Amino acid sequence: MTKSIPLSAALALAVAVTATAATAEDWPDLPEGVKNGIGVRVDDTIYVGLGSAGTALYALDLNDRAAGWTERADFTGPAPSQPAATVVDGAIYVFGGSGKATEDAASPIVFDTVWRYDPDADAWSALDTTTPAGLLGAGAVTLDDGRIAVFGGYNKELFDTYLADITSIDKDTDPDAWNAVVDAYMGMKPTDYRWNDLILTYDPAANEWGDLGRDPSDPNTRAAIVATGPQTFTLVNGEIKPGLRTDAVRTVSIDGDTADWADDAPIPAPEGSDVQEGLAGAYAGATDAGLLVAGGANFQGARAAADAGRWYAHDGLDKHWAGEVFLLEDGTWSQPGELPEGLAYGASFAVDGGLLIVGGEDGERAARTDVFLITAEDGTITVTD
Repeated sequence: MTKSIPLSAALALAVAVTATAATAEDWPDLPEGVKNGIGVRVDDTIYVGLGSAGTALYALDLNDRAAGWTERADFTGPAPSQPAATVVDGAIYVFGGSGKATEDAASPIVFDTVWRYDPDADAWSALDTTTPAGLLGAGAVTLDDGRIAVFGGYNKELFDTYLADITSIDKDTDPDAWNAVVDAYMGMKPTDYRWNDLILTYDPAANEWGDLGRDPSDPNTRAAIVATGPQTFTLVNGEIKPGLRTDAVRTVSIDGDTADWADDAPIPAPEGSDVQEGLAGAYAGATDAGLLVAGGANFQGARAAADAGRWYAHDGLDKHWAGEVFLLEDGTWSQPGELPEGLAYGASFAVDGGLLIVGGEDGERAARTDVFLITAEDGTITVTD
């Protein structure tokens, strides 16, 4: 099914595009909703899973979409939420994330593990290494020399302590103590979180870690990272602390062990608004039309609160799932349309025809099974499901 959605029509659209029967779909839906998981491409097959899907992993052959998604081998470690993942020599590498180390663990932790999935053998293996930082919400890309570069991520010690403290308190019986822990953690300045500000590198062949120096801006998590040229990557927005996003768009070019950063034009405010709060967990990809950025989540009013010195910036604010689609073409942003509804924290792939949106989270915090293609042409967004 194909729908053309200019901005004026999209603003009035109240429901998602309805999928037809599975056998007639151009893009088959996932077997279950997936958010906060991984989404990677190996040749002409895309893989989506983990996160809200637990240990499940699904694959779709782009050359045989009629066959639908196939279930692959379950992840054999504790199920990770918000891990980083990329592909080297046909194998998938998964870094960090968070979850419970055992089923009976009192609280979640940030994992410091690295896992490898071999699609040919359909098998997972844990690697004999640990991550130098808490790679929760981080992003990973593959370099030409076979190394992996990793951006962002939490401070494991601080967040593990917070998770242990907050889960040890019964909010219903001791709300004051629970609120005190939340207020103290959420009220810190961005630098106090000590998030990873290094561009970490991992060499799978040598099983060695290194780095390409520090990120000159505030370290963040849940940025959309897109390969926009040879050894060149664009980082779109992300969180600079819990509840607070940035509207910054930056490009890093990597040459050997050197990383050069450049600031791009920030994403503009959505039509009808004066403020772009920034987006965490947006969908993004480099398409024939230009760099497409869609969806994402934020808290409306958080930037104003932070500017006023209220660092628990999202206190009392409702989370907002954005639906806008932005296009960067020749250095200029436009807003050619919207998604059928606000979505974030799913997977996206640049494919022939546009940007493929896979799963994610909606405004009810539900994990979605939807798979659809968005295409930008002549100032209009077309949605094909």
